[in-house]
Amino acid sequence: MSELQKFRLINKIEGISFIILLFIAMPMKYSFGYPMATKVVGMLHGLLVFAFIYQIIEAKKEAGFTLKESALYTILSLIPFGSFYTDKLLAKKMTIA
Repeated sequence: MSELQKFRLINKIEGISFIILLFIAMPMKYSFGYPMATKVVGMLHGLLVFAFIYQIIEAKKEAGFTLKESALYTILSLIPFGSFYTDKLLAKKMTIA
């Protein structure tokens, strides 16, 4: 598996964990008084963010991302559902390469 494929995979997983954190765990904490949801999902998401950062660095080396592309992918990871747009951009980049 190439570094770019690994990056696409971790990008998807991290994006899904962000959605779960925002739309499931946080409402469970604040609406239903279940703070353990954000502790568990938040810690998992945090670990995935570190994996995302590591993998974007590795993919940048292999795929030759520009600084602008790397910044765009990082910013998109901070926006809900942004990782899915990143995946679309990466899929297009993989077909071109």
